[in-house]
Amino acid sequence: MASEKAKALAAKQKAELKAAKLAKKNSTNPADWGWWRQLRETYRITVQYDTVLPWLMLAGFVVPFLALLILGIVLDAWIVWGIVGISAGVLGALSVFTWRARKAVYRRFDGQAGSAEVALQMLPKKWISTPVITATRQLDAVHRTLGPGGLVLIGEGDPGRLKPLLASEKKKHEQVAYGVDVIIVQMGKGSGQIPLDKLADHIKKLPNKLSAAKITEVNQRLRALDAMRPKAPIPRGPIQMKGARSAMRGR
Repeated sequence: MASEKAKALAAKQKAELKAAKLAKKNSTNPADWGWWRQLRETYRITVQYDTVLPWLMLAGFVVPFLALLILGIVLDAWIVWGIVGISAGVLGALSVFTWRARKAVYRRFDGQAGSAEVALQMLPKKWISTPVITATRQLDAVHRTLGPGGLVLIGEGDPGRLKPLLASEKKKHEQVAYGVDVIIVQMGKGSGQIPLDKLADHIKKLPNKLSAAKITEVNQRLRALDAMRPKAPIPRGPIQMKGARSAMRGR
């Protein structure tokens, strides 16, 4: 009897494991994908917006490969240098792919409501980002990121409507951040604004001010602030790219 129960339990666990693997295999959520599928899907989407990508990747492979192969022939060690050239060529092709994929993502979502989330997902993991902490019915939004460079509020939308919204949010955040400067950034293409494709780099270049412990402390206070907020009137960003963001960051 006990043996039959054990066999039944083992069969049930095996069936559940098989079902879980199948569900993960057929999942449309990038977070469930393996590294190879993430790369393949990123390439498939990127090439739709960047038709020259295959040729650039080919050049990224061929140029370093041929250069090292020729060097190997000159040094009478073409096999060794040929192998090194293949490795360098693969690295070159992947570098070109990462660069073009990032540019394609920015082009795809530039101008959409909530598109600042794309740039926030390009930041290193030590940055804690919260898209659309508040917004207007006209789709003006304020996003937030917290990291070594400080506490940054990003405004996205009409500058006139954003000005009082950002001022209000800055005051609220200063009250809970306890001495941490709140940095205001407006995303856009106008004077004094930062374009979408430059936003992540702008934030990463901020001088380091906060330690990891301080970031954790401030983030806990920000969670309490967010808990008291009404739900933002627009979707939180145009895309879900959790599974692919490491590839977009070039990692």
